[in-house]
Amino acid sequence: MGQSGIFHEAFKERPYWWEAYTPDASDLQEVPGETEVAIVGAGYAGLATALELSKLGIEATVVDAAEPGYGASTRSGGLVGGSNSIKKPLVAEAPSPERAAEMMADAADGFYLLEKLIQDENIDCGWARTGRFTGAICKKHFKAQKKQAAVMNESADAGAYMVPQERQREEIGSDYYYGGLVVKEAAHLHPALYYAGLKKACDERGVRICAKAGVTGLQQNGSGWSLKTQRGDMTARDVVVATNGYTGDLTPGFKRRLVPISAYIIATEVLPPDLLASISPKNRSFVETLRIVPFFRLSPDGTRLVFGSRVKWRDLSAKEMAPLIFDRAVERIPELADYKITHAWNGNVALTIDEQPHVGKLEGMHYALGCNGSGVAQMTYMGTQLARKIAGVANYRCAFDTDQFPTHPLYNGNKSLLVPVVGNYLRFRDWWDRKTG
Repeated sequence: MGQSGIFHEAFKERPYWWEAYTPDASDLQEVPGETEVAIVGAGYAGLATALELSKLGIEATVVDAAEPGYGASTRSGGLVGGSNSIKKPLVAEAPSPERAAEMMADAADGFYLLEKLIQDENIDCGWARTGRFTGAICKKHFKAQKKQAAVMNESADAGAYMVPQERQREEIGSDYYYGGLVVKEAAHLHPALYYAGLKKACDERGVRICAKAGVTGLQQNGSGWSLKTQRGDMTARDVVVATNGYTGDLTPGFKRRLVPISAYIIATEVLPPDLLASISPKNRSFVETLRIVPFFRLSPDGTRLVFGSRVKWRDLSAKEMAPLIFDRAVERIPELADYKITHAWNGNVALTIDEQPHVGKLEGMHYALGCNGSGVAQMTYMGTQLARKIAGVANYRCAFDTDQFPTHPLYNGNKSLLVPVVGNYLRFRDWWDRKTG
C-alpha cells in the first residue's frame, strides 16, 4: 500500500480522542482582577493544582492561551504507568539507588492517586487497570529487564514479572521482541474524557478557568505578582507555572530547563475482533526498551489500535509523519498492512535534562513541569502535591521536589540544534543494540 493509500476516506488530522470530547472556549470566563493563586497552563498539572487548592479552601484561577485542554492533555496516548523506570540520564548524573527508589515509590503513589481521583469524581474515562508489556528489542535488554523488575517490585510493589520470548504471544500478537516485562500496576484511559472530568470537578468547586487568556507579562511586586493576559490584568499572591511542553519566552528560566518534543500518534480504522484479540489478548498497553519509545494500545472501546512514536527529528505535520508511524506499527504487527488510518495528530511533551519530573519554586514561581512522556498520572500527582505545598499541609512530601532543576551549558531553550543531534545519537544506540545485543 502506497503512502497515500494508508489514509481512510474519512481521515482527520486531529486527535481520535476529540470524537468524544473536543476542547472549546465556549465558556469564556472573565479574568478576575485578583486571585490567591494564579496558575498558568490549563493542562493536567494546572487543573490538578487548582482542584486540590479548592479542596483546601484556597482560591485558584487558571489561565491558558488556548482552549483549556487543547495541548497535550487531550492528545496523549492515555497510557498510565504505576512506577517510573529510573535510568541513567544521557547528559546528567544518575540518581543514587536510594533516590531512585524514592522517585519510583512516588510514581506509584501517583498512579493510585489518579485512580482514586477518577473514582471520587466519578470520571467516566475508560479507566482500565490491565497492565503494561514492555517488549525487549534484544537479548541484552531482556536480561536488564530482570534486574529492573526486582527493583520495581521492591520500591513500588509494581507486580512486575518477566515473559520469555516463547510465551510472549500470551501478551501480544507479535514476534518482534525477545520477550519482555509485564507490570501489572499500569493502566490506560481516554485522555480527553479524563481531562473533561477533571475540568468538570474544577468547575463544580468554583475554580475559574480562563480560556484565550495567554499571559503576556509577569512581574513580582513585593510579596505578590502582577499578570498581564490577553483578556485583562490580574494580581495574585502566588503563581504556578504548569505549561510543560508549551513553555515559552514568558518564563525563560523554565524554557532553558525543558526540551519540548512533538510526539505523533495515529489511530486505525475499526479492526476485526479476532485481529484485536490477537494484538492484545489481555488489553495491555505496550512500550519497548528502545530509547526512542513507540507506544500502543487498543482504543477504550476495543475497536481500533492507537500507535504513537517519533521517527523524524524535524517537526512535520501529523499527516506527513503518519506514514512513517504506520510503517513502525506494521513492523511490529504485519497484519495491520491491510488496514487504514482514520486519525493522525501530535502534541508536545517536555523532556528535562535529568529525565525526571520536577516540582518546586524557581525565581519566586511555583512549578510542576517535565512529564518526560509520562504525563497522565505524573502531572496529576505533581499538581496535587504542589497544591498541598502551597497550602502548607503538614505532611507534605514529594520526591520530585528538590533544590535541583538542572540546566545544560549547550542548551538555552532553542531545540533546533540539540534535538536532531540527540535524536540521531539515540537512534544509533537503538540500532546498535538490536545489531549486537
